[in-house]
Amino acid sequence: MADFNVVLETGDYQNGIVNTVVEIPQGSFLKIEWDRKRACFMLDRVEPSIYAKPTSYGFIPQTLDEDGDELDTLVVCDEPIPTGVWTSARVIGVLNFIDDGEADHKIVVVPADDRNTGDSIKTLDDLGERWKSKVVEHFSHYKDLKKPGTTVVEGWGDIEAAKQIIAESIARHKSQA
Repeated sequence: MADFNVVLETGDYQNGIVNTVVEIPQGSFLKIEWDRKRACFMLDRVEPSIYAKPTSYGFIPQTLDEDGDELDTLVVCDEPIPTGVWTSARVIGVLNFIDDGEADHKIVVVPADDRNTGDSIKTLDDLGERWKSKVVEHFSHYKDLKKPGTTVVEGWGDIEAAKQIIAESIARHKSQA
């Protein structure tokens, strides 16, 4: 397997397009993570099934968030995307999230070419309040059985806020390369 941080660029984030690599398919409760040192995926743990992922979950190559990992993505698609698949995606916002006291942003994206929806999802508002409530519920409680109180959802940010976080994460990655 190729190292995604070497073979993939971040994407044209200034124009709202990023590359994202899926770690966990929507509906899975397997915590699969990209192991940067070994350039492969690993099963970190099996979560309780009540905490299955509400979206496919991935990362943007050549970025580092404040928690020291690649910048996370929530990939909104009607079909779960398998582990190891990468796609060009359109940025629609960000979930501002704190995990164990560290910023752990979740950039919300949709496939850049989604003919099923007619590319109709342009912003977080297009997903509706119910969708946002489910995601907030998931990230507020998915660690409750092991480490209660260690996650805090700080709210949502728009596309411009997401782009700023991506820019900071690219700069952080470059400074550590």
